[in-house]
Amino acid sequence: MAYYFGIDTSNYTTSAAIYDTDTRAVTQVKKLLTVRPGERGLRQSDAVFQHTRQLPELTEQLFSQNTYHLSAVGVSAFPRRQEGSYMPCFLAGVNAAAAFALGKGIPLIHTTHQQGHIAAALFATGERELFEQENLVFHVSGGTTDLLLCQGAERITPLGTSQDLYAGQAVDRLGVKLGYPFPAGAYVSEQAAQCTEKVHPKVSVKGVNCSLSGLENQYTKLLAEGKDPAYVCKYCLICVAETLTRMARAALEDHPGLPVVFAGGVMSSDLIRTYVSARVPGARFVPGKFASDNAIGVSILAAREQGAWQTTSM
Repeated sequence: MAYYFGIDTSNYTTSAAIYDTDTRAVTQVKKLLTVRPGERGLRQSDAVFQHTRQLPELTEQLFSQNTYHLSAVGVSAFPRRQEGSYMPCFLAGVNAAAAFALGKGIPLIHTTHQQGHIAAALFATGERELFEQENLVFHVSGGTTDLLLCQGAERITPLGTSQDLYAGQAVDRLGVKLGYPFPAGAYVSEQAAQCTEKVHPKVSVKGVNCSLSGLENQYTKLLAEGKDPAYVCKYCLICVAETLTRMARAALEDHPGLPVVFAGGVMSSDLIRTYVSARVPGARFVPGKFASDNAIGVSILAAREQGAWQTTSM
């Protein structure tokens, strides 16, 4: 048996995972970082401190489940594979992974947070051939609203993005306005599900690029006018869904027939999934544990880097 260990220390989640190449099973543990009530994020120094405290605990929890003879360890070293992409929070994972690999005498594989998201989403579709072909992939989270042309998870060409606010930021800021803990996506989705009123989204999309700053202004105005919070939450999520739909359609005009895979924590919303799937041909959505921040994709990429990968479908 061959096991691959993955670590991801993103801005709001500490994650560790094991990928078993024989059974193709993944085992993961993760824990959200703590954000003070009413705040809309964390300082990087606070994130590094919390990761440093949580990662040993999670690693012990993961390895208590089985005896793993590891072949390599992978880690998210940067947000994206592009020049200037850097966040200190990833140093907590890099340092832990480097020490672990040195102590075990096994290879250390550096990858990125975004590639981990892509690999986890492709894996979760059950269509392993997607790793060997071109796909359109959305990475939609608190720090990205990116539309990517991907060859597997290794070669990534940016196609489109938000010119200002990211989708996850828009959702989280609404949640904080309503008094929910940060990150607030799950709470906003719960509220939205209670609304039966039809909404008419107003979005700003030009080709494969979008602007979401206007969405924050719109829902702030709706709340000031006394609109029901459930309606406002539904309006916010439907606007995000319509934005992604238009970006996907524009991309498919230039890349007809390609699968469209949606990754990132925002895509855990059932409302967004239902809306987009009815309007975008070839859309693939994955279970929440593969869509939100995770180390699953990192462990898979470590296996691929070491050549321990089968391309036949699951």
